[in-house]
Amino acid sequence: MRTIVTLLFTLLLTLNLSAQWQPAGDKIKTRWASEIDVNNVLPEYPRPIMERAEWQNLNGLWNYAIQPVGKQKPTNYDGEILVPFAIESSLSGVQKRVGSENELWYEREFTVPSKWKNNKILLHFGAVDWKADVWINDVKVGQHTGGYTPFSFDITPALVSGKNRIVVKVWDSTDQGFQPRGKQVNRPEGIWYTPVTGIWQTVWLEPVPETYIENLKITPNIDNNTLKVEAIVNSVTSAQKVEVVIKEGDKIVATSKVINNQPVEVIMQENVKLWSPNSPFLYDVVVVLWNGAKQVDKVKSYAAMRKYSTKRDDKGIVRLQLNNKDLFQFGPLDQGWWPDGLYTAPTDEALEYDVIKTKDFGFNMIRKHVKVEPARWYTHCDRHGIIVWQDMPSGDRSPEWQMRQYFTGNERLRSPESEANFRKEWKDIIDYLYSYPSIGVWVPFNEAWGQFKTQEIAEWTKQYDPSRLVNPASGGNHYQVGDMLDLHQYPSPQLFLYDAQRPTVLGEYGGIGWANKDHLWEPNRNWGYVQFNSSKEVTDEYVKYAEELKKLILQGFSAAVYTQTTDVEIEVNGLMTYDRKLVKIDEERVRKVNQEICNILND
Repeated sequence: MRTIVTLLFTLLLTLNLSAQWQPAGDKIKTRWASEIDVNNVLPEYPRPIMERAEWQNLNGLWNYAIQPVGKQKPTNYDGEILVPFAIESSLSGVQKRVGSENELWYEREFTVPSKWKNNKILLHFGAVDWKADVWINDVKVGQHTGGYTPFSFDITPALVSGKNRIVVKVWDSTDQGFQPRGKQVNRPEGIWYTPVTGIWQTVWLEPVPETYIENLKITPNIDNNTLKVEAIVNSVTSAQKVEVVIKEGDKIVATSKVINNQPVEVIMQENVKLWSPNSPFLYDVVVVLWNGAKQVDKVKSYAAMRKYSTKRDDKGIVRLQLNNKDLFQFGPLDQGWWPDGLYTAPTDEALEYDVIKTKDFGFNMIRKHVKVEPARWYTHCDRHGIIVWQDMPSGDRSPEWQMRQYFTGNERLRSPESEANFRKEWKDIIDYLYSYPSIGVWVPFNEAWGQFKTQEIAEWTKQYDPSRLVNPASGGNHYQVGDMLDLHQYPSPQLFLYDAQRPTVLGEYGGIGWANKDHLWEPNRNWGYVQFNSSKEVTDEYVKYAEELKKLILQGFSAAVYTQTTDVEIEVNGLMTYDRKLVKIDEERVRKVNQEICNILND
């Protein structure tokens, strides 16, 4: 009888919570919006590159309040918000603006499982835009700035038995400050979109031992057949050993152990399997931290053997290479926006969907445009075999743009605070994404937005991560630094500049628009570089550009990026509509010509 009563109570509680939350507004939505369970929001493990068995998800309904900057913690809250969806989004259930004159407050209770009592407890945030202050039981545990990277606090000293209370305060100036913000603006129009304020990725708890692995830095070297694994530990002692086990399914293929917390260099087997878009093979990795003969910590990870480089071909053209072979890298400009969740996909299935469709369309690459995704997105790329060009989200302001020539004028002069923040956030992004095999290219600047000290930033990026290529300035301003020259040309491709010493790539082109009336963000306001009225017209134009691109590849282009994966707000130049309910092109025709382009250097 008690079991039946408990089940009925749980059901009533679930129905009550669901009744309290509904998507806000009347804009178009994806099919996944209706699948959200407020009691189980984005339930997947948020960090598959470094996984532990125990964790607790704090996504769900929180209290929220919007207050003027400088006010004390609210005594009463405005209502409930569904975390981790930004307050401006429909899926938050709120859909309100905050602005630089206000701060956004969050609050909820949680209970730490009793079986965790002998551990440190870490509080993790996937991402919060932009400045976050965090309290546990009125004890401030830390502050973080940067809207695109994960951060954690050890909250153990602030915890009490039973219920604990977390409070988060967020401030974000969007386009009124210098911080990286990507396409967010306070007045969206054209290629600029709705602001994103506050928590927009999973919040979670994790128990760890007193001495634990904080991060992994995994570096493959296919030329000497080794895999280097650096376990970054919170506290180092002379008795520590790090053990790395490499597995292929249930079979152990390599193992190594090292003392004094030095990087472990594992010698791989002779018939090593290389990762590529056609064969995205991943090895399982287990990293164990020992203190003498005692196992202290253990995490699961994965790795791939692959190499990104450049080389001059037999016609004298410098090409991009994967695993020491020429590969034409071709993919869409992917903004990563959602009509219902803005920066946040409604579900993990939705997040993976765009990657799957990109592969279905015949591409082998994605340029992740002025945004950084949750960790699971990069794992999806790793698993499906998609090379990622990772942009730094744009910020600050632009100098004069002179993209059609090598730029010799004055670059943007940032304030010392702005420059320091750029360097901090760019380093944080590289640290966050370093171990994901799919990341092939770092892109610190796009179309001169906030571009400064280009040579210095490009050289620092290459020195900090020699395992990737550096695209110093996608679309300009152009300097003879980094690993490639990147041109932007709309709508049809043109090779108007050429670099004989570096690969020349077409970082953006296309933008073929079709405003399908049943799938528009704003029915009476839409924009594309060129506009057509049917799937056939769009496909015909796409294939025409693709045939032009083929000729330009033979003349010198070594990669290309088509704009874009989906429509975004009033932009209607996507291969899919913003709600992902309509593929706007003839998929079979596009896949055929895309695969021809991807294989053009290998025929």
